[in-house]
Amino acid sequence: MAWFRSLFDFSLNDNKLDEKLGLTEKQKRLVQNTWAIAHKDEVSTGVALVLAYFKRHPDAQKEFKSFKDVPHDELSKNKRFQAHCANIIATLGKVLEQMYDPELMEASIINFVEKHKHRGQTRQHFEDLKQVILDILPSVFGKQYTPEAQEAWKKMLDLLFSKIYKVYA
Repeated sequence: MAWFRSLFDFSLNDNKLDEKLGLTEKQKRLVQNTWAIAHKDEVSTGVALVLAYFKRHPDAQKEFKSFKDVPHDELSKNKRFQAHCANIIATLGKVLEQMYDPELMEASIINFVEKHKHRGQTRQHFEDLKQVILDILPSVFGKQYTPEAQEAWKKMLDLLFSKIYKVYA
């Protein structure tokens, strides 16, 4: 009986809204569960993301000293590029892990963005990145990218990028 009650309580908590994040418990779980797919292979996920970004914004590659002159079709095999891509995914993963401590999550985002702002990255660069992320999520998560997961990710990215935009305000 206690087991049944715990299942019932779990489903009741699914709709509990985390006021600081603007996501329900279920939405937070959907983000974490789908992120586990991307996290399994940070290099491939990161490479797919950054290649999609460079395809849409070709001039962005010139901003990276270590692989600015590497032909686009050779980037995915370049170890410096792979390392950078994996680092992006690892950083995003760390931020997502911190969702249960929203103040720490925000501080991590601000630290990350301030470093990039000093390197010349603009708010527009981040806006462009957000759109690319939204566009590639279906291919990264496959059938796990349900309409519920899509809504959860949209809310999560809106939250994360609102923190990013505060740095530029």
